[in-house]
Amino acid sequence: MRIIMFDIDTLRPDHLGCYGYARDTSPVIDSIAADGLRFDNYYCPNAPCLPSRASLISGRYGIRTGVVGHGGTAADMRLQGTTRHFRDSVSDNGLFMQFRRAGMHTVSFSTFAERHSSWWFNAGFNECFNVGKCGNELAGEVTPHVLDWLKRKGDNENWFMHVHYWDPHTPYRAPEEFGNPFKDVPLPDNWIDGKIFAEHLLHVGPHGANEINMWDDTHFDQYPRHPGAVRTMQDMRDFMDSYDCGVRYTDDNIGQVIVQLKEMGLYENTAIIITSDHGENLGELGLYAEHGTADEPTCHIPMIIKWPGGPEGETAPGFHDNVDLAPTIQELLGTKFVGEYDYDGVSYAKTITQGKNCGKDHLVLTQCAHVCQRSVRFDNYLYLRTIHGGYHLFPKEQLFDVVNDPHQLHNLADERPDLCDKGARLILNWVDEQMKKSEFDIDPMWTVMREGGPEHARGMLESYIKRLEGTPRASQIPLLREMYPKG
Repeated sequence: MRIIMFDIDTLRPDHLGCYGYARDTSPVIDSIAADGLRFDNYYCPNAPCLPSRASLISGRYGIRTGVVGHGGTAADMRLQGTTRHFRDSVSDNGLFMQFRRAGMHTVSFSTFAERHSSWWFNAGFNECFNVGKCGNELAGEVTPHVLDWLKRKGDNENWFMHVHYWDPHTPYRAPEEFGNPFKDVPLPDNWIDGKIFAEHLLHVGPHGANEINMWDDTHFDQYPRHPGAVRTMQDMRDFMDSYDCGVRYTDDNIGQVIVQLKEMGLYENTAIIITSDHGENLGELGLYAEHGTADEPTCHIPMIIKWPGGPEGETAPGFHDNVDLAPTIQELLGTKFVGEYDYDGVSYAKTITQGKNCGKDHLVLTQCAHVCQRSVRFDNYLYLRTIHGGYHLFPKEQLFDVVNDPHQLHNLADERPDLCDKGARLILNWVDEQMKKSEFDIDPMWTVMREGGPEHARGMLESYIKRLEGTPRASQIPLLREMYPKG
């Protein structure tokens, strides 16, 4: 068997045609979706990049792996302790090791392990190709190596290939010669009107319209598509185009790989997986060019699987998250655990092979790199609970009907306390269940809090307040100090 996994950073499903987007951002991905199975309610349970892929690889939630942030103790896998023998259990039982254990030759084209010092990511690969730019490379620098490998080894039986593209991630970077195919194409969902944009210009907190560069408006000449700020409606429109160009440029590179497979006569019998580590806030909650919350735009991700003999052009019911992929692959390939190990995820192999509904009725999502938040996705709703807002002025509780209000414009928390109670109870019960399974007695979210708060906000309050002084946002400084008395 041959399997390719396209692991695309920062990809929002609602910016893909197969998920209903009315711009031509993803013709190749759309065609693969038409040949396979699309999951409409798929989520990363631990955002952003590092925590998400720790869950993907381990098949476990961050509350158990310990990886929920981008710095401090919570950026590293917990030590296994006395049960560790010659090899650790995550490396032996992780996602990519399942392909290896099934007798496949495994190869990865990714810089992720180096970018986040997460060398456990490479466990299970026979070959790891790193172009050496630590996540700042273009897809066009990766694809030639993928094509070369296919030409040399693609005719062999039993291989798994992991292809990692960063291009939709900040800084938005499609090369200048790519142009802007969306320059004269209206935004399909033109939800940011003048009133909403004016509110965005008054937003306090990193990655707002005034501080695309997190804490300031610095623009880097080497990334002409990535602005330091968006101060006009036209700026905002150009910003949306830049993100969509990154998606389309990535899609074009996937297209080169698909053409190669078809020319070699391999496409029909090659399994293809397309997914992402997380999405992106594109104005939602007043945030631009960031994936720093536990909300719908950040945590909702695509999952498309074209499996030989599997469903074509269908959608999978129910909620799923990325810890489900490892047990699914294990069941599909018939591999077994080594030693004592378990996944938190639920296999949906029978969805692929039998059309069975393997979905869950709710999912709990965590973000501790930019903020400390937990949320729960259930029915039409996302209930969001903030412990540390990363110097945003988020209320403690937010509730959104994300089916009818996908851009999270109307906080229903005051109107529907019953649903807030349900959401809080679902989170509390989930924490209890996970802690019962955990070998450790500390929720890593509270480790982040004890170490001074989320990595990307820690220590930035005073300098940010100085930036706000003398601006129209200065009136919010007292509230900022009230919400964050300890800095």
